[in-house]
Parts: sequence; structure tokens; C-alpha cells
Amino acid sequence: MSGMRLGINLGYWGAGMDADNLAVAREADRLGYSVCWAAEAYGSDAATVLSWVAAQTERIDVGSGIFQIPARTPTMTAMTAATLDSLSGGRFRLGLGVSGPQVSEGWYGVRFDKPLARTREYVEIIRKAMSRERLTHEGENWTLPLPGGPGKPIKLTVHPVREHIPLYIAAIGPKNLEQTGEIADGALLVFFAPEHAEETTLGALRAGRAKAGKELEGFDVVPTVPMAVGDDVDGLADLFRPYTALYVGGMGSAKQNFYNKLAQRMGYEKAAAEIQEKYLSGDKAGAAAAVPRDLIDSTTLIGSVERIADRMQAYAAAGVTTLSLAPAGFTLDERIASLRAGVEALERAGLA
Repeated sequence: MSGMRLGINLGYWGAGMDADNLAVAREADRLGYSVCWAAEAYGSDAATVLSWVAAQTERIDVGSGIFQIPARTPTMTAMTAATLDSLSGGRFRLGLGVSGPQVSEGWYGVRFDKPLARTREYVEIIRKAMSRERLTHEGENWTLPLPGGPGKPIKLTVHPVREHIPLYIAAIGPKNLEQTGEIADGALLVFFAPEHAEETTLGALRAGRAKAGKELEGFDVVPTVPMAVGDDVDGLADLFRPYTALYVGGMGSAKQNFYNKLAQRMGYEKAAAEIQEKYLSGDKAGAAAAVPRDLIDSTTLIGSVERIADRMQAYAAAGVTTLSLAPAGFTLDERIASLRAGVEALERAGLA
């Protein structure tokens, strides 16, 4: 089987675990993980965290998983990407996402409309800015320079280490996935089940690649997968019930929840309806209890190292090129043990 790289998703910072997060990143670096991702919502920002991690690691790439599109102008994002790439010695990966209506409008004061068109234009401007040509752009969301004023076309003064910084988009729905295949170098995914990869994810990505005259070959498919190692598989599955219920039941509205539709497409129509109904009525415990064990099993890595190695083979066979682990555990020792188990499982699966 072909190789598959490992990543580590550190999630959000600023919750009193920062020293632990840094230790996890450094251990992942030592173990040969290929990338370490940091997230942002309305707490810690990803750029500052990534510079902190890059300064204290040697080989591992640092990636924004994700920079929120409403949070920064496209040229600021290009500046940040060029700076992080330069400071890290060419180890930065730029992950972008539109966030959601609550954060976009409530926190940033940016209307959440036409997210696909906004993303496409944002990426166009970043690519232009990063190419270090004089920047001019006329679009629906941005016009650079502003007409009729003192603005003039300017070019980026920082040289990134690499000609091309890899650009990823967090994608969920079919249209977003297709556009991501067309305009990005990789896709950041969550709630990914290898058994349903083609109809839920890869088909749309492949269609987008074809639009750009490209194959899926060379495109980085990067799901973040929760992981817990141990012998009590049922007990470990229970750990992830609240997480799964949040996605299937509480992401978006009753009418528009892609994860709910995804669970339905995987054959869990009845359970998906029950989880959502309970979650939206405030019964989070009931929603968690209604999550089928098989649904958790197909979207997480749980059990012994051997069992996880088997699942890793399924992820690789389904077309995953970088598997980003999100190790469960409240203590640093538990998280470090999971990191090491990830490498051991990858080796056992013959994918290292």
C-alpha cells in the first residue's frame, strides 16, 4: 500500500493547556509527524500559536487549521503566510475556512453571504499577492486599489521561502468540496468515514480537480480523526458520543446540517433524525445516547494499536494522504502515549 503521512491537530489554545500543547507538538516533531495544525474560533488566534510552535520545533510543518476568512483581509493573510513561511524556514501550510454565520456576523461583523464566491475571490487575491506581482483586483467583495483615491498597486515585500505555499480549504458540503478540488492544494476534512469516502467526499473533489484539468494525484486529502487507545472499545466509543452528537445534532440548523445529511447518506436516517431532534431541544445527553456505536467507530480511531492499524489501512485505501490525529486524553502522558501509538500503528499497517 502507498504511504500515508501523519499530522496532529492541536485544536484551540488558551484553555490552560498551552504548555501541554507545546510538548505534544515537540514530541510529534521528534516522532516524524509531517504537520501540526492549530485552530481558531473566537479565542486564541492561529497565527500567533503557529509562530510559537514553529520557533520551538525543527522539522514539522505548521498549518492553520484554519484561518477564518472573515477575520482578515486577503492581503493580510498573504502577509501572515509569507511571514510564517519565512520565519519557520519553509514549514508553513495555509488552511482557510469561511467559519459559520454566528461567528462571522456576531464576532467579526462580516455578512455570511455567498461563502463559495467569497472563498474563491479570497484565494485569487492571496495567490496574486504571494506571486509578488503588483496587486490589482476587481471583484464582488474586494476592489484593489480602491478606485478614485490615493491607493496604488503594491507588491508584497517579503519573500516566502517557497515559491508555492500549500493552500488548503476546510470543506464539508458537495459544492464546497468541488470548489476546493478546483482551487486548492488540499482539503481539511472532519467526520470522514473511509467506507463512504467516494460518495461523501472524493467524488466532489475529483470533479473539482477535473475542472482545473488536474487529477486527484498530488492533492492532499486531510481528515482530522479523533483517536483513543485502549482495550475497552465500547468505553472509548462512549468518549466520542458528545462530539458526534454535536456534529450530527447541533451543527447548523434543523434544515441545514451537512453532517446530519452525511449520517443519513451513511444509512443512519432514523438515528440522525433522533439525535438532531434531541440535541436541538436541549437534551444533549439523550442525543449522545442516540448515536449508533457503528457511526462512532467509522469516524474515529479507537481500540488497540492493532485495531487502529487496520483502520489506518482503510483510510489509506480510501485515498487519505495525511491523517491528522486528535488524541483524546486530559493528561499530557495520555496524549503523548497516543502520539506514539499513532506512529506504531502506521508502521504496523505498512504505511510508514
